[in-house]
Amino acid sequence: MQYPQEWLQGASLGESIACELRLHIINGTVKPGEIISENRVAADFGTSRSPVREALKTLSNEGLIRLERMGAVVLGLSMKDVEELYDVRFLIESFVQQRLARADQERLIVKLNQIIDKMELAVKYRDVTDFAFQDLSFHEAIIAAAEHNRIMHLWTSIRQIVMTVLLITTEEIFSEGEDKLRTVIEKHRTIVRGLESKDSNKIQQVVQAYFADSRRTLHISLPQ
Repeated sequence: MQYPQEWLQGASLGESIACELRLHIINGTVKPGEIISENRVAADFGTSRSPVREALKTLSNEGLIRLERMGAVVLGLSMKDVEELYDVRFLIESFVQQRLARADQERLIVKLNQIIDKMELAVKYRDVTDFAFQDLSFHEAIIAAAEHNRIMHLWTSIRQIVMTVLLITTEEIFSEGEDKLRTVIEKHRTIVRGLESKDSNKIQQVVQAYFADSRRTLHISLPQ
């Protein structure tokens, strides 16, 4: 499992190292209580300790590790942490989609349908990472369309962890076969239909159903 290259475009070395470590922590390869050594990570990536420190500071701010004198102790991401993360996602998307219901969103609808088409292609070519990338892009397009600076700031603060969790859960979804993938794609089409309706009640029902189903997938996909 690896990050889509699109997610790493323009990233500094420190950010790239953080992505790699974050993935290993969240998927359980690196377990809570383990020590991450600055020197060891620097050697693994063939770099100085400066970008490693940058990476560890990022992961510390996300609550995944606790910084120590020469490295860090892994705290990990509990299921409670992930559920709280999805609570925040639900609150963001509920607010944003209600806001979008007040105005014409024809350009956004076109963009979302184009993203869904790319998800269909990812299924055809069995491309887990691109499917996950398109899924993230879909939700990010909706959030960006609201043009709300504080909401975007909040989204940015959780984006990296959301991205990693999404990559892990997408791999599990692919293992369940094409019918499951078609169900996921249809969930996204339902979101589009909700936005097209401009009906606040319908939009709220769609968002609630989407995140209720996402929570069930989380419990199957992530290490307990």
